[in-house]
Parts: sequence; C-alpha cells; structure tokens
Amino acid sequence: MRKTLAVLEPLFLLCLPMVFLVCAYAGTKYTALLTVLAACVSAAPFFLRFEKKAPRPRDIMPIVVLAAIAAAGRIVFAPFPNFKPVSAIVIISGASFGRQSGFLTGALAALASNMFFGQGPWTPWQMYAWGLIGYIAGILGCLKILEKPLAVYIFGFLSALIYGFFLDSWHLFGFFSPVTWQAAVLVYGAGLPFSLVHAVATVIFLLPTYRVWRKKLSRIKEKYALMENDG
Repeated sequence: MRKTLAVLEPLFLLCLPMVFLVCAYAGTKYTALLTVLAACVSAAPFFLRFEKKAPRPRDIMPIVVLAAIAAAGRIVFAPFPNFKPVSAIVIISGASFGRQSGFLTGALAALASNMFFGQGPWTPWQMYAWGLIGYIAGILGCLKILEKPLAVYIFGFLSALIYGFFLDSWHLFGFFSPVTWQAAVLVYGAGLPFSLVHAVATVIFLLPTYRVWRKKLSRIKEKYALMENDG
C-alpha cells in the first residue's frame, strides 16, 4: 500500500492542474466545486501514506512544530498582506526532512492558520499550493540542489509565484463562469504584484534562517534517529 501511494504521488499532484485545465476547456459551470474536490484528492495520499507508517511521536514532532511556526508566522504578519514567512519555513522543512514532510508541513500550516483567518473552499487550494512547494523542496534537497544558497533563493522566489498562480486560479475558477482568456489575464495580472511581494518576502525570510535552521534540524534528525518520511 505504501509503495503504491509513493508511485501515485506525482499523479495525484497533477490531479488539480489537470482538472482545472479540463474545466476551463469544457466551460463547465461546476468548475469551482470540482477543483476544490481535486485539491482535496491531491493531498489525500500524503496523509494516508504517513498514517500507514505508524510514525513515532518524535517522527511527527518536527512536522507539527514547523507547521505551527509557519502558521504563527502567517498570523503575526497578518497586517502585511502577502509578506509572510510560510513558504520559507515550508521549504526548509522539505529540504531537511524530505518531500512528504514538506508537503504535510505546508498543508497543515494552511489548515491551522485558517483557523484564525477563516476556513473556506480556498483552504484546499492553499493546502495544495504550500504542500506542493514543500514537496518540490524535498526533491531538490534530495538532489543536493538546495545546498547552494543562490539556488535556495531562486527557488524561494519562484515558489511564491507558484503559490500565487494557484491562489489566483482559485479566484478565476471560483468567480468566473465560463472561464475566458480575458478573465484569466485580468485575474493573473491583478494578482502578480501580490505574488511578487510574497516572492521577495520569502527570499528575505530565507536569508537569515535557511542555513542555520537546516543545520540545527539536521542535528536533531541525526541525534534522535528520525524516520525518513520519503521511504
């Protein structure tokens, strides 16, 4: 079961973009509902696979702590729209503990912080977007790409644009029916300045934290023999 879920991970991650492309092409009036369901389906294998491993409390703790810090950071910086540390923390989690931990950190950070900001049909999109950032960070960390500071900052910048793309897509599919290219230009164009602020903020938060946190987390991982969540 675990191996099957591992193989299916990329396919499930492609579920959301494939659904909204099909919906956009077909012009269905149920696009908003279908994409929310697709976002939920995309996240399901990660929670199921983690549960199947029967992790020890100490294996869960880094994910819980990092997700809580990310959620708290989002709340603390609430007065500054899009200037948040969440993406930076999710990247650090994925790079330190692997793609599955990265996804779960991002998804849980979105879910937990929305207890403060408000839950809604946008929550699965946020869980997916931040989860995807953590997942990609885990892959890049495994490939040693994120050992280079410049690569970290470039990915941090791009990751915020990825997040912005998915949240703008939620707005597009949630409020426009049928979806047209004119509506897409309007929505993505209006969202770009906010995504750029998020991108700059992510790099700013990564600058003082990435190396220090990764070093500390690596020591914790080794000292307590934490489970490899991507196995």
